[in-house]
Amino acid sequence: MTRVLYDLCGIDESLRFSPYCWRVKFALAHKGLDYETRAWCFTDKQDIEFSGQGTVPILVDGDEVVGDSYEIMRYLDRAYPDKPLLGGPDAEARARFLKFYAERSLAPGMMRTIVMDLHNAVAPKDRDYFRESREARFKRTLEEFHSPAKGLTQLDQALEPLRGRLSESDFIDGDSPAAADYLVFGFFMWARTVSTADLVSNADPVYAWMERMLDQYDGLGRNAMRIVDIDHAYGT
Repeated sequence: MTRVLYDLCGIDESLRFSPYCWRVKFALAHKGLDYETRAWCFTDKQDIEFSGQGTVPILVDGDEVVGDSYEIMRYLDRAYPDKPLLGGPDAEARARFLKFYAERSLAPGMMRTIVMDLHNAVAPKDRDYFRESREARFKRTLEEFHSPAKGLTQLDQALEPLRGRLSESDFIDGDSPAAADYLVFGFFMWARTVSTADLVSNADPVYAWMERMLDQYDGLGRNAMRIVDIDHAYGT
């Protein structure tokens, strides 16, 4: 049976921007596993009721249904032990730290930088949901929350530990990428697909790592559709 990944889509069905889904796509590529994606929108809750989840990613692998990007990585290591993603318990604990680092330190600065681009990138039928849910979370309007100058400053500070690691190694996980890289890079793919904002300078070791990550697995990240590839996204 073909593996199916439920994958968040935007204004175009081929625009896939979820950082959590990108984590899983890189993990599946790492394992060399074939799969197909199923486009899903924020408001299509009924389409994933079978999973018991309210969000994606959701991976269906035969009789197995797994949600949450990190849990999917753990599942892939159990079901397909070749080419480990997380490694042993100690390595997994370190990867879990990087999961939280990406979500709680890197993502907030990115969100403040790209939130209006993100709003424009979501499917039109999802925009009311996106606005209402995010404004409730931020306790202010999207326009009030949007501040690229503050967001980039916040992100720049949060990137310092990553710069330290990438100044001594090509990848977070060493000579080649694995779970730690995918857990972090998912958020850079999120920003890249929906926005043209430059998050880091090209002299930054993080930028060099991003370029290496974009080229992994025959350009999985580099070849992904971006908002700039969609003419009608900008009314042209």
